[in-house]
Amino acid sequence: MLDQLAHRLARYRPRELTLDYPEAGILVPVTDNPVEPEIIFTQRAAHLKTHRGQVAFPGGKRDREDATLLDTALRESWEEIGLMREDVRVLGMLSQVVSRYGIIVTPFVGLVPEGMSFTPNLDELDSVFSVPISFFLEDRRLRTDTLSFLDYTLYVPCYEWQGYHIWGMSAIVLVDLLNAAFDAGIDMLEPPG
Repeated sequence: MLDQLAHRLARYRPRELTLDYPEAGILVPVTDNPVEPEIIFTQRAAHLKTHRGQVAFPGGKRDREDATLLDTALRESWEEIGLMREDVRVLGMLSQVVSRYGIIVTPFVGLVPEGMSFTPNLDELDSVFSVPISFFLEDRRLRTDTLSFLDYTLYVPCYEWQGYHIWGMSAIVLVDLLNAAFDAGIDMLEPPG
């Protein structure tokens, strides 16, 4: 599964947006377990002004010191969960998405050692958790949300894992990964069924 992930992402041509919006970089960490790789998620702190309590990937807005958006994603991953840059093997980029706050978000996928313990920065996060990729490939969604952006309507799955709800922009990024690397066939342009 990991070989397929690396091979497919090396060949994947992500969609890049040409909008003049602020930028952010996020990391989609995948554990390097060859049998049952997992995706690492965070839950944003309940006391935050925006995205409070939501499930997200480590990342954030680009700082002036960040040479690239990958640098942003890796810096933020260190600040949020204690993931060191040298522990990430970057496999590639996914398609850019726009947050509901008008920020272009560039996701990067990186392999991280299985069994690493992550420490959430409690100023920003309540928890860090992982979900097996196989769970998402079964597409056992809790519901499908309808989201609109510009002239597009997206039908975005919401997944529930041990009380966490993975939805919205995080689910859009997740589906892009599942489709690009594993041919999941999740069509967000058509309603399910």
